[in-house]
Amino acid sequence: MEIDPTTWLPLLRDGAAGLGLTLTPEQEALFARFLVLLLERNEVVNLTAITDPAEVAVKHFVDSLTVETVWKPHAGDQTVDIGTGAGLPGVVVAIMHPEISIALNDSMRKKTDFLQEVITALPLPRAKAMWARAEEMGHSQQHRGRYNTVFARAVAHLGTLVEYAMPLLKTGGTLIAMKGPGGAAEVAESARALYLLGGAVKQTRTLTLAGAGERTLIVVRKVKNTPKDYPRPAVQMKMNPLHGANEQ
Repeated sequence: MEIDPTTWLPLLRDGAAGLGLTLTPEQEALFARFLVLLLERNEVVNLTAITDPAEVAVKHFVDSLTVETVWKPHAGDQTVDIGTGAGLPGVVVAIMHPEISIALNDSMRKKTDFLQEVITALPLPRAKAMWARAEEMGHSQQHRGRYNTVFARAVAHLGTLVEYAMPLLKTGGTLIAMKGPGGAAEVAESARALYLLGGAVKQTRTLTLAGAGERTLIVVRKVKNTPKDYPRPAVQMKMNPLHGANEQ
């Protein structure tokens, strides 16, 4: 598949510039390879409903770059993108920061198979695809308390998301929850979940992306250990969520 760079690359550059970022030629080349792989494999595997290269550049790539406005990594950081889907924001993070390790987690094998193709083809030597359920990872000795940063883009309500994420984080680590319009309202609704699981909201930032609308980034710091009973099995999380619409 050949994609005319003039249809999408200027939008990516402009979007990045609007976030205070300048992409290197090497990074742009990696984005180009990722775009081709994403749209090629999307014809076989349902990875994204967005198939226009210009829209992918803005609604997926620039949207993923918004994490750069609230997060500063350090060499050697261990990070994980839970529910990564087609690799967003995880692949974008790996492109921008080859100095850190990132696990691209999803519970659907066809998606992690695709991500392994991306990791090999670009290549992204410090990224790895991880097929697992996030609530099971939270009880694994390999993953519990391991990560400096957890990314999650449009995964779940914040009150549920912190139950997935807090067990994975080191104390002092950070969850970056990426949400659409109105995402900030979830903070008040999640007070009980945050208290129980050892999280504290440190920042909420709302951005407007040209061509993509409003985005909200919620930054949650892990301030104390998460009780060993969490995360609960998915069915319990669904039947008895730790958040409520009227919670204050």
